Amino acid sequence: MKMGFRWYGEGNDTVTLDEIRQVPGVETIVWSLHHKQAGEAWGEDEIAAQIATITGLTAHHEAAGITKTFDADVVESVNVHESIKLGRTVLGLSRDEAIASYVTTIERLGRAGVKVICYNFMPVFDWLRTDMWHPLPDGSTALFYEKAVVDALTPEALIADMAAGSGGLTLPGWEPERLEHFAELSAAYDGVTHDDMYRSYRYFLDAIIPTCEEFDVKMAVHPDDPAFDLFGWPRVVSTKQDLATVLSLHESPSHGLTLCLGSFSSNPEADAVDAVRTFMDRIHFTHVRNIRHLPGGDFTEVGHRASEGSVDIVGIMKAYAEAGYAGYVRPDHGRHLWDENTTRRPRPGYGLYDRALGVQYLLGLWDAYRY
Repeated sequence: MKMGFRWYGEGNDTVTLDEIRQVPGVETIVWSLHHKQAGEAWGEDEIAAQIATITGLTAHHEAAGITKTFDADVVESVNVHESIKLGRTVLGLSRDEAIASYVTTIERLGRAGVKVICYNFMPVFDWLRTDMWHPLPDGSTALFYEKAVVDALTPEALIADMAAGSGGLTLPGWEPERLEHFAELSAAYDGVTHDDMYRSYRYFLDAIIPTCEEFDVKMAVHPDDPAFDLFGWPRVVSTKQDLATVLSLHESPSHGLTLCLGSFSSNPEADAVDAVRTFMDRIHFTHVRNIRHLPGGDFTEVGHRASEGSVDIVGIMKAYAEAGYAGYVRPDHGRHLWDENTTRRPRPGYGLYDRALGVQYLLGLWDAYRY
């Protein structure tokens, strides 16, 4: 298992690589080019520059005797254009044009040494919360989902709320350049079914997997977050059966999962440990985090420790350790602690402190069951 830490890039993250370097056990920086829009090919020079920033940290500090290095093996995310999900032209781009750009990006990332690409197949909206600074009893704040708010608000109002809570930092999946065309996107999904989405998904995989295999890149789809349909749009990576269906769309080992246990567990009927054991050989990347289910369909994010919430984090890490999992893992959304609630406001869910605590908890469980 290789421990990772998501980083949004210089000038786009309140957390620095120097700070991440001080978190014991982190080997992989999970990165992306967040200024790139869905359907746009990533440039070779841009990729090389970001990888050099990540992997060049050791040389920068060599005089101080620091030997810790990072790799840049995992990219999260290369966003999928809506035309690919719909199987037709939308937002001025055809499905095949968007796929051609995606294939070019995969090839360039593979040539640069990237091993895993995390992506999602959610229609219109990416992850969704109703409060990004929800107070918890211990004085920290965390991401929060309130079902009644979602039921009462229009999608347009939610877009405005997400933008207002971002602190001016990018929110992947909520790009204003794309959502300014929300009316067109929403209309395009009228009448689209789950089966329609699966057919489009198969077409996408058939087009990209040969390039993945050629350049030894693993595609790893992220579950829907939350893991149920929203606003009548079909979500197809939510349940255990959905994961099985998605994996059946292409048998190549280059097609697999980013098994985010927090997203998957947002459906209270989900069994996270069972999912880990069932899909182990197709899990290329995993996010391990905790949520607490509340009455009425609400849930809040909490600390990574199992007893804090409703997700069996101990059972999850035990399953990974017993299987000798060799993929990539990272802590996911953390609470906002201490000055992150006052002077050092991070991207919601992506502060330094609670994710660093999460790394240590996950590694402690791994060590306890692995050795």
